[in-house]
Amino acid sequence: MRILEGQTRQVNRTLNYSILDGSAHAAMLGLTQDYVVPFALALKATTTQVGLLASVPNFLMSLSQLAAPRLVERAGSRKGLILPAVFVHALMWLPILLIPYFFPGERIWWLIAFVTLSAIFGSLGNPAWGSLMADLVPEGRRGKFFGLRGRIAGFLTLLFFFIGGAILHFSAANRFLGFSILFGGAALFRLASGYFLSRMDEPPLSRTDQAGSLIQLARGLTSSNLGRFVLYVSLMSLATHLAGPFFAVYMLRDLQFNYLTYVLIMATATVTNFVFLTFWGRRGDRVGNIKVVKITSFLIPLVPVLWLGGHQVYYLLLIQVLAGFAWAGFNLATINFLYDASAPQQRTQWIALFNALNGSAICLGALLGGLLAPHLPAILGNSYSLPTLFLISGVARGLVVIALLRHIYEVRQVPRTGAAELLFGRLKFVRSAVRNMVRSFRRVSRVSGAAGALPFSRSAVSRTPVTTGRSPPS
Repeated sequence: MRILEGQTRQVNRTLNYSILDGSAHAAMLGLTQDYVVPFALALKATTTQVGLLASVPNFLMSLSQLAAPRLVERAGSRKGLILPAVFVHALMWLPILLIPYFFPGERIWWLIAFVTLSAIFGSLGNPAWGSLMADLVPEGRRGKFFGLRGRIAGFLTLLFFFIGGAILHFSAANRFLGFSILFGGAALFRLASGYFLSRMDEPPLSRTDQAGSLIQLARGLTSSNLGRFVLYVSLMSLATHLAGPFFAVYMLRDLQFNYLTYVLIMATATVTNFVFLTFWGRRGDRVGNIKVVKITSFLIPLVPVLWLGGHQVYYLLLIQVLAGFAWAGFNLATINFLYDASAPQQRTQWIALFNALNGSAICLGALLGGLLAPHLPAILGNSYSLPTLFLISGVARGLVVIALLRHIYEVRQVPRTGAAELLFGRLKFVRSAVRNMVRSFRRVSRVSGAAGALPFSRSAVSRTPVTTGRSPPS
């Protein structure tokens, strides 16, 4: 399959393997990412422990990112770091699935420990992988490629998420058996992901600019455009993860939803996400990724606030559609802008710094959320306190957007486009149809007026051209 026109056969072969890697990785995610918290609840985890489960792995994972550039140099290639990390990551699912059977005492602490190790090895190769993919995919086609790859991965994540939910539903009499099947399958798919990664060709690694050390990059965060962008995304992650880990707790513990209802609600966001990935990818390629970030950033604060409006399943499904639409654009544009704005010789370092700060922010947000949640009052007629945490998260996201977003600008030469035209560009055919109808009416009117067939003169028909009404550039 030819992924990108104009690329060599070798590059397209490598990109095909990248899609296969992403597909296997997506299957692993579908079986695990939204089932670790339910697994913790089955192990009798408290709200605070769920917060620790979401925060501690992310914090240590983020610190591990700082070692990635030096490890790449020692390994001599990016794949020299990626492949061993992927192999260990796959193996880490095995002790996790064995926790209910072989680990005594407070089993939730064993889960936090093993998930932390899994997160470290699962992300250690991310800066190297990002650098590799940025070298392989041309700048102006990243939205198209990563949109396609993301849609395929999103579909498979959803498919295996449903499969995981069905396994848990039909193994309700023995819940831990169901979780063991999920995590065992995840290990196999991660091994498959590693195989496809091993088949990818690696372009020569650009020499690291010693003047651009991680410490120097960190010192310049507030003075550079890319640095301000990294800070912005990290603070958005902090505000988001004040509530992020606790939607599952709210649905399964407070609202007492069964696994199938939980799967349905969570899957709605996933479906919307992969449906709109190419929508956002094409627009990011055309008008710049920062434009996409700005539009979606004004939608994201609404999502947690809307959870206060009710807990009917159909209502929560509508919120998840909005969430999937907004986060699809934000996440895709974020990674593509990071690739666009970082120099090739510093890209691994920028990705490492981004992942470190973003992971630390996720950790801090989840930790604060877990500490706050037990002490918050129920408000606006809700019977539970977690919706109050959702409101705090939404307000915090909005404050980050207002304070920082205006200080970030696009790095590529792109046409100035208004938000309405970006979102509804596909409706241009409607304007064309109206324009053609008006022109046809004029011609008919002129002919009829000349023949005396109409009781009004030509001057009664406006000759002012119909305009398209473009929104002013933002």
